[in-house]
Amino acid sequence: MDFFSQQDRARRNTRYLVVLFVLALALIVILVNALVAAFLWVGRDYNIYVGGSGWEGYLALFSWERFGVIGLAVLSTVGFVSLVRWLQLSSGGKAVAESLGGRRVLRQSADPYEKRCLNIVEELSLAANMPVPALYVLPDERGINAFAAGVNPADAVVAVTRGAALQLNRNELQGVVAHEFSHILNGDMRLGIRLASLLKGITFIGDVGHFLLRMGAYGVGRSNRRSESSAALPIVGLGLMVIGWLGSLAAGFIKAAISRQKEYLADASAVQFTRDNSGIADALKVIGGFVPGSLVHSARAPEMSHIFFGEVRHRLWEGFSTHPPLEQRIRRLDNAWNGQFIQRAEVRYATEPLSENDVQTGVGRAALVAAAMATAGLTEAEESNNQEFADAEFAPSGGGAGSGNDDDTAGDDSGALPEALHDSVMEPLGATAMAMALVIAQRESQSQGAALAVLRNKSVRGQLELVSVLLPQVRDLHPGQRFPLMATAMPALKSLSTPQYREFKTTLLSVIQSDGRIDLFEWCLFQLLRHYLDPEFLRVENSRPRYRHIAKVRAPLRQVLSVLAHQGEGDSARAFALACEELGLTGLALLPLEACSVAEFSRGVNTLGDCYPLLKPRILKAMALAAADDGKVCPVERELVIAVAAVMDCPLPPELSLG
Repeated sequence: MDFFSQQDRARRNTRYLVVLFVLALALIVILVNALVAAFLWVGRDYNIYVGGSGWEGYLALFSWERFGVIGLAVLSTVGFVSLVRWLQLSSGGKAVAESLGGRRVLRQSADPYEKRCLNIVEELSLAANMPVPALYVLPDERGINAFAAGVNPADAVVAVTRGAALQLNRNELQGVVAHEFSHILNGDMRLGIRLASLLKGITFIGDVGHFLLRMGAYGVGRSNRRSESSAALPIVGLGLMVIGWLGSLAAGFIKAAISRQKEYLADASAVQFTRDNSGIADALKVIGGFVPGSLVHSARAPEMSHIFFGEVRHRLWEGFSTHPPLEQRIRRLDNAWNGQFIQRAEVRYATEPLSENDVQTGVGRAALVAAAMATAGLTEAEESNNQEFADAEFAPSGGGAGSGNDDDTAGDDSGALPEALHDSVMEPLGATAMAMALVIAQRESQSQGAALAVLRNKSVRGQLELVSVLLPQVRDLHPGQRFPLMATAMPALKSLSTPQYREFKTTLLSVIQSDGRIDLFEWCLFQLLRHYLDPEFLRVENSRPRYRHIAKVRAPLRQVLSVLAHQGEGDSARAFALACEELGLTGLALLPLEACSVAEFSRGVNTLGDCYPLLKPRILKAMALAAADDGKVCPVERELVIAVAAVMDCPLPPELSLG
């Protein structure tokens, strides 16, 4: 599956959405003008006994001046409502999940079904080369459904209904969650948020009509004397409700036009993630044979129907379906399907507990997936780098990130994560201590003392002691296990409060700077954490594509590829030339190591982040070829490619793995 092409298509679909939205707005403006003219015609010229002045009188009430005023009022109202809704939803997937009644699932949950969901999300995050998103459950929904929401992978959440957690077995639930992960990687989430925001502006006209209709009825009922204004309110309200209903039909058409093919794509991507088509196919069969189906009863569900795994309302009540029929989706996944849905008795809460083996399977699988995922990893967007890093110099590859195990190959450098370390990052204090320990463990004894002194001067109770406990185990970690371990820690870090996150970020930066130098691993780790966590606590401006052609980014590519070439154990010039050949660049010379500063490297990576979507995978592929030029990929090369992919906001799917 070409995720990058799909992301580019999602951006083109945004333009398609704008065209449809403008057409719907034009129709609404015309209808509102027609309603106002009808209201004036009835009020001025129409008499119940003798009639009115006919069509001539009605058409005479139209004027360009009135059309402009009404059009401006409608456009301003729709634009304002859409903007407000965008600001609400763009704060992250958390806002969407909570608006639909979602509750965040924490690692400390005693519910075995929720633990199973957490394990599945964790293992699929590693398989999809992305940080672990927060998991939400919709506890009051019996239907089998799920969704992914957010503006970018850093603030994404995955949510499942209680019905999905209870009714589906592990394989089926894995298929459903993998479907939602594909929406994250395909760039569908941001489009879904934009779609919901714009369409809320259209349907708001109907909400105003409903309000006026109720107010008019209330006013008439309370008044002994039926005034003209109170009598007119229900008429205007009814007219606006009709226009709102037509707007809802237009909104449904727009959602259906954009969403249906994306569901087929997400189903196919789920098979790619899980390497098994039976999971998602059986989940769809269970939905077809389950009485509540995939219905969701939250009041806001229809507004967000296009982001769900299945239909949230019965087809009878939907003018245009946002999802293909179940039968068609199943047949695309299972050609041998006999047409029979899976009938399954409804599982009631806590009456059929899972076995301990079923609950814990996810941790083991996540560890196995981590072995394959050391080559890829975390993906997210970046704004500018911190000034503290700009004046630093690179440490040689023989120290820091690259020390100790540089002779290992990509295929054998990360086994199962140690259980003690895995468990320690499941809560916030342990996750923050792990980040500090990963930095300190790479240093000589004297430098470690300076870093521990920084922690000793901080007021975070228990952090220094926990770092001291973790250090011996972290030193024994294989370098290929470091990034998968931090990916596992992301949900716990996202549960920090904003002041706690600011303190953590400041402390980590102080620890990194405590020895007066910043090696490449420290830079990569800090950038990854910033890119995953900043959107959770701060408003981050997303980069906009500016560079469509590779020739526009020759200078930053030279800087980035030179740094990568110097980190390997093979011939740096040959690795650099191989990358340039892959990109079709001629006349570029390898920079000497002394010219490779963190400041220039950071600026180069930031510039590459502004490339168009289809250009980014070419750059990453060239970096992967350069890293593997000597037949093996050392940890510092791997972590560098992962960090660059994160800063560029570009997923690193399996076909671009460095193994």
